[in-house]
Amino acid sequence: MPIKVYPLAFDSMGVRSQAVLVVVNGYKILIDPGVALAPKRHGLPPTDLELKALDIVRRKIIEVGRKSDIVIVTHYHYDHHPYPNDKEMYEEIFTGKKVFMKAYEDEVTGSARSRGKKFHKNIKDIASEIIVADGNKFRIGKNIILEFSPPVWHGPVGSKVGRVIMVNIRKGRSSFIHSSDAQNLADPDALKWVLEKKPTFIIIDGYPTILMGWRVSKKDFVESIENVKKAITDTPAKTIILDHHIVRDKNFKEKMKEIYELAEKHGKKVLTAAEYMGLENLQLEALRKDIKKGKVKLNEHDIENYYKKLYSKIKI
Repeated sequence: MPIKVYPLAFDSMGVRSQAVLVVVNGYKILIDPGVALAPKRHGLPPTDLELKALDIVRRKIIEVGRKSDIVIVTHYHYDHHPYPNDKEMYEEIFTGKKVFMKAYEDEVTGSARSRGKKFHKNIKDIASEIIVADGNKFRIGKNIILEFSPPVWHGPVGSKVGRVIMVNIRKGRSSFIHSSDAQNLADPDALKWVLEKKPTFIIIDGYPTILMGWRVSKKDFVESIENVKKAITDTPAKTIILDHHIVRDKNFKEKMKEIYELAEKHGKKVLTAAEYMGLENLQLEALRKDIKKGKVKLNEHDIENYYKKLYSKIKI
């Protein structure tokens, strides 16, 4: 495919992130250059292994950001853009760059408006150009189309955590969609936009099943499964990366079993970002309790080797 997609950091790779590098016609496009850890999981703080992973990934995102031509931020959660006090990340990633950002002034939550405002303040004097992306289409070079969805819900319609924008990068008949935190494309408008774009490759944020029953409903989850099914059957995409929120669940493959079965039936692949890059899943957050109890035999050297292997596959 003429569009090269390199996942840099995902939940299947040990951290909270959806950072992706896209290389097309020599242009390097960095989407959502943020990384974070759950401050608490099972009542426990991050393990030393997670902190090690965070440090390695953060440095890699900075390195890639420094080399990128375009940077995109799809919404204002800190696993998708740098924390406001991380001056190094801002200076290294955004200085001299064309930045496409989600609108924040009309955000539905005060938190998103506040974070968006801080983000804009941090880049306004260093970026070469800042463009509000929502619902707009742009031509990059001669034959690359960069298109953004209108705001869609961060999960089911009316989600209390606000809205996101999705990204479509097209060259000729090849089309890559990064669906941001659309959570199984739960918003019907998110699914509609994806189906209209006919992507040949999709990254889908899976549903946050660890929150089911207290912050999200089982009914919404069941309905969202049908939307993922349509993305599999009704688009030409042969490869679908399913990752992020869903991988925080240790048993995510069992909960998404029918998705994997449907993809196999249609000759398509549903993979995590780690699997797409030829690696085993590194579910450090989901395994936090087991790691603390010594049930998982990993050390910091293992983490270093994991990322060394991962990043050796990324050529820019």
